Amino acid sequence: MTETRPLALITGASSGIGHELARQFALHGHDLVVNAEDERLETAAQELRETGAQVSAVRADLRTGEGRFRLLDALDGLTVDVAALNAGVGRGGAFVDTDLADDQEVIDLNVTATVRLAKTLLRAMVARGAGRLAFTSSVAATMPGSFQPVYNASKSFVQSFAQALAEEVKDTGVTVTSFMPGPTDTDFFDRADMADDTRIGTAKKDDAAQVAEQAFEAIVKGETNAVTGSLKSKAQGLAGKVLPDGMKAAVHRRMAEPGTGAEEDHGRQK
Repeated sequence: MTETRPLALITGASSGIGHELARQFALHGHDLVVNAEDERLETAAQELRETGAQVSAVRADLRTGEGRFRLLDALDGLTVDVAALNAGVGRGGAFVDTDLADDQEVIDLNVTATVRLAKTLLRAMVARGAGRLAFTSSVAATMPGSFQPVYNASKSFVQSFAQALAEEVKDTGVTVTSFMPGPTDTDFFDRADMADDTRIGTAKKDDAAQVAEQAFEAIVKGETNAVTGSLKSKAQGLAGKVLPDGMKAAVHRRMAEPGTGAEEDHGRQK
C-alpha cells in the first residue's frame, strides 16, 4: 500500500455489489484490501489492479472466528481510511424447514462478523479522528421476512447497529453509512436457494454497478443512510417506513415463498 493514496477495505468483494464498490474506490484514487471466502477473489483482485490501484487480497471465511482473525491480522499496521462491511449471506425457505446450521451461518456472517470487525475498525478510526465506516444493509431490513426470516432479521440488526454507531461518533470526525439495496443482480439468490422457485428470485433485479455507485456517493458524502438502486427499490424503501408490519410480512410471503417463482413465470408467458 502507498502512503499517498487512502486505503479502502471491502469485504465480500469477489463479485456483485462488493466487487463493484471496490472498483468505485479504486477508480477514485484508493488502494484496496479486498476480502471474500471463495476462489474468485484473486481474479477479482487482478481486475481491480488494472485500474492502477494496489490491491491486497485476503481470502478468509468471515463466518468463522479463524477467518475474522485472519482478516484482522492482515490489517494490522495499516491505516484503513474507509471500510465497507459488505459480506453477507441469506437462506430462503420456511423456518421450520431450513437447517439450523444454515440459519446460524447467516447470523455468523451478517451479525457476528459485522460486530467483530466494526469494533476494531471503528476504534482505530475514532482514535485518530478520521475515517468512514459503511455497512451493506438492505430494504429487507424494513420488513419481516416471511420465508426468509433470519436474513431479514439480520439486516434489521445491521440497520439499527449502523444508525446507533452513526449517532455515537457524529462529533469524532468519523462517519458511519448504512446503504440499503433492493433485490440486485448478484449470486445472492442462487446461494440462498431462492433463484428458481420464488417470485423475488425470478423477477428483474437492480444492476450491481448502479447500486455500488450510489453507495459510494453516500459513503463519501458521509450520509447516514441511503436506499440504493432503481426507483422501484427506492419506492420499496419508502413503503417500508409506512406500511404496518403485518402487511409487509404478507407482501414478503408473496415474494419469497417457494413456488411463487412459477407464478411469476406464468405471468410473463401471458
